[in-house]
Amino acid sequence: MKIEQLYTKCLAQGAYYIESNGEAAIIDPLREVNQYIQLAKESGATIKYIFETHFHADFVSGHVTLAKETGATIVYGPNAKTSFDAHIATDCEEFKVGDLTIRVIHTPGHTLESSCYLLIDKEGNEQAIFTGDTLFLGDVGRPDLAQKGDLTQEDLAGMLFDSLRNKIMPLSDDLTVYPGHGAGSACGKNMSKETVGNLGDQKKTNYALRADMTKEEFITELTDGLTPPPAYFPLNVQLNKNGYEDISQVISKGKKALSLADFKEKRAQEGVLVLDVRHQKDFSLGHVPDSIFIGLDGSFAPWVGAIIKDINTPVLLVTPQGREEETIIRLARVGFDNVIGYLDGGIQTWVDGGELTAIVGFVTANELAKSEKPLIFDVRKDGEFNASHIDGAIHVPLSKLEENIDKFPETDLNYVHCAGGYRSVIAISILKKHGIHSSVDVLGGYGKIKNEDFAFAEGACSMGG
Repeated sequence: MKIEQLYTKCLAQGAYYIESNGEAAIIDPLREVNQYIQLAKESGATIKYIFETHFHADFVSGHVTLAKETGATIVYGPNAKTSFDAHIATDCEEFKVGDLTIRVIHTPGHTLESSCYLLIDKEGNEQAIFTGDTLFLGDVGRPDLAQKGDLTQEDLAGMLFDSLRNKIMPLSDDLTVYPGHGAGSACGKNMSKETVGNLGDQKKTNYALRADMTKEEFITELTDGLTPPPAYFPLNVQLNKNGYEDISQVISKGKKALSLADFKEKRAQEGVLVLDVRHQKDFSLGHVPDSIFIGLDGSFAPWVGAIIKDINTPVLLVTPQGREEETIIRLARVGFDNVIGYLDGGIQTWVDGGELTAIVGFVTANELAKSEKPLIFDVRKDGEFNASHIDGAIHVPLSKLEENIDKFPETDLNYVHCAGGYRSVIAISILKKHGIHSSVDVLGGYGKIKNEDFAFAEGACSMGG
């Protein structure tokens, strides 16, 4: 028996490769499927099943492409409806993978079709459970992402309570838990950084599995503090339900090296977005005017989905040399398939062509501390801000920035910071695209600020957005 977790940090997502006696199954694959095909090839195994725990909202799964490439059967839990061939399992239905048995456990709540997969060895012993977004380490799935018709998030939270109590908690404490996500995912709010756990430990430490918790308490705690999901989530659900273009075609379409003249021509077209994915320091030192920064080496895909509202937006890329295809793939993971080319030679081509560049001004935390009555904007998340912030700072979370543009002065100098400097540069790039060029980045963000002589406060700020 072989179980391999393939964890993608950018999405905080775990896919799984299971193999036994020449047969394999994949759980929740990413869109680029060659890695799973290669694993099976190396072992001489045949991929027999592709198990989906639910219709994912935060990424486009590789189930359709993988089934086409391997002939494997796509399996969903009860209530799933797809536009492609799939086996819609019944609760407790079992599937053989070599000497192993995989049992479907229907656990509605995160979504109506959400299901976990219980792994049973050839002796009949229950070994592991793949919980998708039903149960995380430290948390459970949020109940407001399903395409749920008349059902409220409270209705779904109540279903999830029943699923956990009646289907998951009665299982053995010794079960290994393989969740769909870890810390950093928008599919929960209190996830552990660990990516593999133990069910007995979760029963002891996970707030949502407290034995003395009532359904009403569960619903209240689960729904309290939920932030709105990113706009691209329902669009990804539809792609996962209805199918999508093969990623090889997306790469072929997007991986077009454009001359400066061709890049400028496309940039001038209505609705085209220039996306710069270099490091924030490089972007700050010089970039194509009106481009948006979202760096590859941060939480790239989730911020793309949060910032670029329409997955059909035509995108031109400015990338580090050699990372063009990687960028296209990582955009496609969250359904952004409309890359129309990249600037051949990157920003140097723009500079060598005599084109003007824009910059992001910056100060150190020490310089900011010496400023007289500085106007400071904090773009961190609510929890970060409430834990500690500069007294008097205006809180505008990056995810809500565009709806709070009017809080930023067009001419008066202001200072923007996040935790370390990644999100603040995203924020300033958005402001500049909206014609606001008065914002300055605080280098090192709150990580540096907290060591300086500021007055600090805790809790919410009435000026926040």
